[in-house]
Amino acid sequence: MDQYERVILFDGLCNWCNAWVSVTIAHDPAGQFKFGTLQSEQAQRILRDLNSPAHDYQSFLLLEGCRVYTKSTAALRAIRQLSRWWPLYYLCALVPVPLRDAVYDFVARHRYQWMGRAATCRVPTQAERD
Repeated sequence: MDQYERVILFDGLCNWCNAWVSVTIAHDPAGQFKFGTLQSEQAQRILRDLNSPAHDYQSFLLLEGCRVYTKSTAALRAIRQLSRWWPLYYLCALVPVPLRDAVYDFVARHRYQWMGRAATCRVPTQAERD
């Protein structure tokens, strides 16, 4: 697998996920993270390389170097690198992974119901692309 630096792959149709990406961009002034939708051709290739289901968008992925993080671990690792008070949420890493991921899975199952679903994938603004 190729080496990736701070790449977040997310469900581009999920309003909850899109809101999370907006928060991440707003609190990542150094522009550390790169983003892609799980529906994109590049992400589909990465999922195949990882032997991951190509149509299961229940988790976003955080790619760091040659490591792939999913679910609550991906979220916490990303939050840890944001500005202001966001890194305080990393204390949730003290909670055992099975419990954290159970909460993550619950939210993932209900995210469309709670926040809706977009008709098309999120298109970044010019400033975000830069």
